[in-house]
Amino acid sequence: MPIVANNENGRARALWIERPRHAALRSASLDALGAGEARVAMLWSGVSRGTERLVFEGRIPASQAKSMRAPFQEGDFSFPVKYGYCAVGRVDAGPVEWRGKTVFCLHPHQDRFIAPLDMLRPVPENVPPRRATLAANMETALNALWDSSAGPGDKIVVIGAGVVGLLVAALCAGLPGADVWIVDIDDSRREIAALFGVRFVAAADFASLGEHDADIVLHASATSGGLALALGCAGLEAGIVEMSWYGEAAVAAPLGEAFHAKRLRLISSQVGQVSPSRRPRWNFARRLDKALELLADPRYDALITDEVEFENAPRELPRILGPAAKGLATVLRY
Repeated sequence: MPIVANNENGRARALWIERPRHAALRSASLDALGAGEARVAMLWSGVSRGTERLVFEGRIPASQAKSMRAPFQEGDFSFPVKYGYCAVGRVDAGPVEWRGKTVFCLHPHQDRFIAPLDMLRPVPENVPPRRATLAANMETALNALWDSSAGPGDKIVVIGAGVVGLLVAALCAGLPGADVWIVDIDDSRREIAALFGVRFVAAADFASLGEHDADIVLHASATSGGLALALGCAGLEAGIVEMSWYGEAAVAAPLGEAFHAKRLRLISSQVGQVSPSRRPRWNFARRLDKALELLADPRYDALITDEVEFENAPRELPRILGPAAKGLATVLRY
């Protein structure tokens, strides 16, 4: 396989978290390309508010530090650490047949990087590179839908209208005859939910609507109040899929009242493994390719509400990952 020589300056810049809530750009060296590798010039990278906020604040539990490592992470939890996993760029050096391709990679925020070809997934031509930054979130949503066993005609309630919650609600709305609700405290999400044919209900109003008896509930708010709401609206023998990850925080789970009488099932969903229902036939590459394919729908552009220059990321990250951050997905522009 012919390799295109790398004669350019082998330097790059990467975003590092150096201490709690403090980031900086550092210089990084790029080795010469080896067989089966390509160099990628970054176009966009997505900031994952859930996981990256925990990293930014140093709240990754020591017991989970190994499992939470990103594929190309440098440094360790808590600090300093180079982290991230929503990179979209264009191959500018490597095998001839790869040059010029737009690719997605689970790589931290860095303006150029080298990766093995088997870690690069081509972005479909009908998916703009900016929107492709949502691929990791879409993969999480797809895996959770598989974990839920939701089907046509089901009444499905999603608690939490963040990026992942809206993505999984959009996928559920594609099930024939499904009745999909999404619940959140932020009324500004109502318009985006409507784009996907999902009924939005403010959290304060949800309880007043009476018994819900949902067939499937997916919880993505990362709050104990959201979890209580999820358990409360599930019907007899329904499944509640817990998509939130709380880091080192202890979370109250109200397993009294009707939890046992209703014979409810609380199901953990985590993207680090392919859902058991698909695992015999699906690997990580196939799942990620499908997530990218699903992003061909232009409605998903509405989930990206903030855009920041890579050079300004150290200054902007405290705002982006702050507890009162507005909007939905943030992308870094290179």
